[in-house]
Amino acid sequence: MELDERKMKILKAVVRNYLETGEPVGSRTISKYTDLNLSSATIRNEMADLEELGYILQPHTSAGRIPSDKGYRLYVDHMMAEKEKEVQEIKEMLLKKEEKMDQLLKQTARLLANDTNYAALVSAPVVQGNKVKFVQLSRVDETHLVAVVVAEGNLIRNNMISVSASVDDETLLKLNILLNTSLNGLTLREINLGMIANLKAQAGAHEEIVSEVLDAVARTIGEDEDLEIYTSGAKNIFRYPELSDNEKASEIISTFEEKNMLHSLVKKTLEEDQQSGIQVYIGDESPVESMKDCSVVTATYDLGDGMKGTIGIVGPKRMDYEKVVDTMKNIMGQLDQMYK
Repeated sequence: MELDERKMKILKAVVRNYLETGEPVGSRTISKYTDLNLSSATIRNEMADLEELGYILQPHTSAGRIPSDKGYRLYVDHMMAEKEKEVQEIKEMLLKKEEKMDQLLKQTARLLANDTNYAALVSAPVVQGNKVKFVQLSRVDETHLVAVVVAEGNLIRNNMISVSASVDDETLLKLNILLNTSLNGLTLREINLGMIANLKAQAGAHEEIVSEVLDAVARTIGEDEDLEIYTSGAKNIFRYPELSDNEKASEIISTFEEKNMLHSLVKKTLEEDQQSGIQVYIGDESPVESMKDCSVVTATYDLGDGMKGTIGIVGPKRMDYEKVVDTMKNIMGQLDQMYK
C-alpha cells in the first residue's frame, strides 16, 4: 500500500532516528524530528497505523517503535527512487546546458577574433576547489555496489565497487548516513588522514567499502579532466609583418590547431587569477614557447559554483591593449549573463 505524505515522513523519521541512535523511537522524539508540526497524540495515532500496516514494531510495552523489514524496504525503495530522480534530472539539465554552452563558447571565440583581428581562444568552464555534494551507495547485485558521487557544479561519477559478501539494507543506510554526514561540502584537501581513519573505524567490518568510496570521491573531485578549448582567428597572425615569418606563423597556428600547449596557458591563468580577472603576458613572459614574440591577454570568467574558464587574445606586442581589455571585460559580462 502507498502511504500518504504524512505517514511517509513519520516512517522516514523513525528509520533515520533509529539508525542514528539504535534506540526505539517515541512520538515525542518524532514531533521534534519532523517538519509536520503535529502533536504527540496525532503522531502516536499515525505510528499506531504504521504498526498495524507492518512498517514499524514495538519491541516492548510502553517502548518506542523500531522499523520492521517491511519498513526498511519501503524507506530504501523510496529513498533510492528520489535519488535516482534527482540524478536523472541533473544529467538531463547538464546535457541541455552543455549543448548550449558548446555553441556559446564557439561563438564567443569567433566574436573575439573578428572584433580584435587577433587570434582568440576560449576554454570551457572547469570547477575550481571542487566539493562533495552527496554520495549514494546502492546495491547492484550480491557482489557489487555502485557509488554515485555528485560534486559541486553537478559533476556526476558512477563507481562500481566489488564486495566479498552481500550488504543488507540497514548497513547500506548506515554507510550512506556516515559518508554524507562526514563528507558533504568538503574539498579534497579537507579530507585528511585523521578523518579517513575515523570513517574507517566507524565503518568497522565495512571499512574496505568506505576506502573504495573515498577513492571514488578523490577521482571525482580531484581528477584533472581534459580541457575543452575553442579557438578562432589563428590566420589573423599573417596580418602582422613581425609575426608573418613562415616559421613563427606556422608555430603559432600549429599551437592553436593542436591545442595541447594552450592547456598550460589556461591552467596558469586560472591558478594566477587576480581580482581584476585580466592578465597580460608580453614576449618572454608568455607560458607558451611559440608565443614568445607575441603579447597574450587572458581573462578568467566566473559562472558561480566554483565554475571558471579562460578567454584569451594572442597578437603582436604592439596590439591595441586598451581595446583588447575592454573587449575582454565586455565578453566576461556577456558570458555570465547568457549562462545564467
